[in-house]
Amino acid sequence: MKVLAISGSPRRGGNTEILIRKALDVLKNSGTETELISLADKKIEPCDACRYCRKNTGKCHIQDDLAGILEKMLEADGVILGTPVYMGSATAQMKAFMDRAGYIARGMEKPFARKLAGAVVVARRAGHNFTLMQLFQFFSVLGMIIVGSACYWNIAFGRDKGDVTGDEEGIRTIEDFAENMAWLLKNLKR
Repeated sequence: MKVLAISGSPRRGGNTEILIRKALDVLKNSGTETELISLADKKIEPCDACRYCRKNTGKCHIQDDLAGILEKMLEADGVILGTPVYMGSATAQMKAFMDRAGYIARGMEKPFARKLAGAVVVARRAGHNFTLMQLFQFFSVLGMIIVGSACYWNIAFGRDKGDVTGDEEGIRTIEDFAENMAWLLKNLKR
């Protein structure tokens, strides 16, 4: 079983990546293969609504880094999307990724249906809930099974790099979410 995590933060090594790595550590310890892709050093253009993907199933005319990431996402059993909150919403990088990947997938034969999915959101002060719902709605429209935590929603607080490590409840919530995903992966494998 494999889980692909995608960080939508425009900066490497920040709070979003720290939280995602916490989740991936739990998954690795359960025997799950994991991979983290950061959009910080990737070029993902926004969707231009040309409908190329409707005439060329699974493909997009825009030549950037999306195709390779989408391929890995298709191969994974579970997907984690993480983003910091920027202006009350997911980052532009994450939004462009979701728009393109989602639109391409909607032209295919339900490629993400019943895959496990989870969101990780971090912000300094507010916007967590709306941003979490953006990610949940992406998963939902693709027929993915959303995994949560029994502690709280998959959110944490932090601004400067590393601040999130001081949010003990946030860390515990992310680890619990990852334990739930590991349990589901193990039980779905049977």
